[in-house]
Amino acid sequence: MTVTELREKYLDFFIEKGHAILPSASLLPENDPTTLFTGSGMQPMIPYLLGEKHPQGARLADSQKCFRSQDIEEVGDNRHTTFFEMLGNWSLGDYFKEEQIPWVFEFLTEVVGLDPGRIYVSIFRGQEEANIPRDEDSAKLWQEVFAGAGIKARVIDEAEKKGMQNGRIFYYDETKNWWSRSGVTKNMPVGEPGGPDSEIFWDFGEELEIHEKSSFKNKPCHINCDCGRFIEIGNSVFMQYKKTEDSFEPLPQNNVDFGGGLERMVMASLDVPDIFMIDVFKPIIAKVEKEIGKSYVDCGEKTKKEIRIIADHVRAATMIMADDRGVGPSNVDQGYLVRRLIRRACLAGRRLGNEREYYLQPIAASVIDFYKEDAKLTDFYSNVGEKSNFILEEIRKEEAKFGKALKKGLREFDKFAFSTEPLDKYGRIGKSWNQGILYGDSAFYFYQTYGFPKEIMQELCEEKKVKFDEEGFAEELEKHQALSRSASTDKFKGGLADADEQTTKLHTATHLLQAALRQVLGDHVQQKGSNITTERLRFDFSHDEKVTPEQIAATEKLVNGWITAGLKVECEELPYEEAKKRDVIGLFEDKYGNKVKVYTISDISGELCGGPHVKNTKELGKFKIKKEQSSGAGVRRVKAVLE
Repeated sequence: MTVTELREKYLDFFIEKGHAILPSASLLPENDPTTLFTGSGMQPMIPYLLGEKHPQGARLADSQKCFRSQDIEEVGDNRHTTFFEMLGNWSLGDYFKEEQIPWVFEFLTEVVGLDPGRIYVSIFRGQEEANIPRDEDSAKLWQEVFAGAGIKARVIDEAEKKGMQNGRIFYYDETKNWWSRSGVTKNMPVGEPGGPDSEIFWDFGEELEIHEKSSFKNKPCHINCDCGRFIEIGNSVFMQYKKTEDSFEPLPQNNVDFGGGLERMVMASLDVPDIFMIDVFKPIIAKVEKEIGKSYVDCGEKTKKEIRIIADHVRAATMIMADDRGVGPSNVDQGYLVRRLIRRACLAGRRLGNEREYYLQPIAASVIDFYKEDAKLTDFYSNVGEKSNFILEEIRKEEAKFGKALKKGLREFDKFAFSTEPLDKYGRIGKSWNQGILYGDSAFYFYQTYGFPKEIMQELCEEKKVKFDEEGFAEELEKHQALSRSASTDKFKGGLADADEQTTKLHTATHLLQAALRQVLGDHVQQKGSNITTERLRFDFSHDEKVTPEQIAATEKLVNGWITAGLKVECEELPYEEAKKRDVIGLFEDKYGNKVKVYTISDISGELCGGPHVKNTKELGKFKIKKEQSSGAGVRRVKAVLE
């Protein structure tokens, strides 16, 4: 199957099971400061998994565009990509394991046509410390569906130690079979939902000897060993718990949250053990081959890795820039990841012998062309063609910038390579080269300043006959990552997604803020994005000029007047077209479903929104704007608090 065919079959299957189909949410999450990107289908669904009613009902399905920055270093093998589509279906307190497990098996075996004899599953071993039991219910249900296909399915524990043991169903601990946004149970903040999950794997076959050819060959082979023989194609999360101060408590409802990798399912349907050989990647790989003058099929594994990095990273950068809320390369937040993707693709090309500038542009054009064709069939990627000029220009500019930085870095590397002086002579911290070693802190300087990955520095050291301090570099990198994690935790703590009381208040306040800005500045004001933590709200809006102190004071006066008036905040569920006729405000209108929630505050504000909100404006407290600044061409940013 192609990605378009499989996506369509999946959505049709769940329409028949009574599900409403949702459009994909943005790759850059709105009102979820816990993360930079939408990395799973569940992220936009958090309020509803916690119990809020969804306007489209309790049975939902979609194909969500996802980006996982944590997988950047994994790209290069046969199965990892940073950008992908995640097929999803949800039950919000409706059906549970008894329906979900047979349905997903039915879809994979009867609709996609996968051989049930090559499907394996994992289930949750339980977590005694958290008082969460072993998922024996799922084990029994899986045995029943396999039995219906004529397969006797053995349930096995400790496969990671003992191997397959002729098993079909395998218990694993929470590092493999527990799902929450924050990982294992001990890392979950209070109020975070989570639950045991059951992953589904496709077996490419022992006869291919993938395990024996991998770095895992001296370890037991099992479905979770990462050798590449088995690939996860889907995961049913049984979202039924919420973290408390001391332990866990049941959610108000038992939920199902299924996520299946669309591209990986296509791999399985074709029985091709290389994700870069499916239809979505074929034209991209062909363009890479043309640009670098090497054949993907005929090259060795080392060259394949570099080609995969180029194909994945250009595709992912293109998708982030093409998004409704897309950004180009920069030094901060999502833009930094776009820059990192483009520069890693440039370096991969250099390692393959390409010295030309702008060779990524035609590769990005091949990505755009493919998804423009997909959009003709499904309208799923219409924004890719619409933003093509922006994407190609940003890639061209970034290639040029990095080319200059790379040349400068190489000159500086040469200078230090032949020097016996300490690096701090040049205003850096670090040690000397006098024993023929590029020490870890010096290596990290080149990594951070010029974007040199470890592989480039290893090659350069080999050329200069200098030893590379790999252990020291790993230590420096770990220190940097630890600091980044701490900063990220602080930066993104709280957030609308956790339904905290203060974030709920601040979210409601953004409605009043937008209404006030439209009165003070004019009807041209439209929301361009927001970010809410437990401490403050950040609101981006269309406006060409700096907001004056007098305008800020007038805005505050309006908002505080509405708060003091004690206005009711009311919610109504309407068909989308009827809501549009009422002239309510909606952010990214093409991303709403057929039925929407409209929140109104007297005759002051009417917006399409997911919630949560307070019941009355008198709950908010005093509104104060702390900062006003530019957030890009024609966009201003306000930061405000409730005191």
